[in-house]
Amino acid sequence: MTLGWALVLRLSSPGPLLFRQERVGRLGVRFQIFKFRTMQHSGGANKHRQHMTRMIENNAPMHKLDTTGDSRLIPGGWLLRALGLDEIPQLVNVWRGEMSIVGPRPCIPYEYEYYTEIQRERFHGVPGLTGLWQVSGKNRTTFEEMIHLDREYLRRQCLLLDLWIIVLTIPALCVQLGDTLRSRLCR
Repeated sequence: MTLGWALVLRLSSPGPLLFRQERVGRLGVRFQIFKFRTMQHSGGANKHRQHMTRMIENNAPMHKLDTTGDSRLIPGGWLLRALGLDEIPQLVNVWRGEMSIVGPRPCIPYEYEYYTEIQRERFHGVPGLTGLWQVSGKNRTTFEEMIHLDREYLRRQCLLLDLWIIVLTIPALCVQLGDTLRSRLCR
């Protein structure tokens, strides 16, 4: 898989195979997250920042820019993102103790600035690759619903809940893929 994606990247877009980005984790500590690069190397973050700000301020569903036809995506990047395969390198973050398999998703520092003290309770736990928010509708939920689900997860956190979330992750990714395909076909 990695070699195939490396070949696609080399043929379609100059730049590194891995994308590194600063994220906010447990207790507000910042760290570098790793992902397979799915966007142009010089894509810039302003478009995402504006999109995220609108969703937070309007408490709108947390749709990814992918679903609206983000021109920064490289060929096939949308598919890797819809399937969550771009996040496989985050296993390095898990190994380093910056993330876990299950927990709230780490956010980008400029998103963190919008959080109130109560909303920042979601950072009392170790961020995860998957979580209650991801398996409860993710891109169909609002910012406030995401915060509620992450705080609820931290209140109820236990091995059985983590295992249940892991089991529900594959069906949730299938729903995410279906939503992405529908939005791409309807453009």
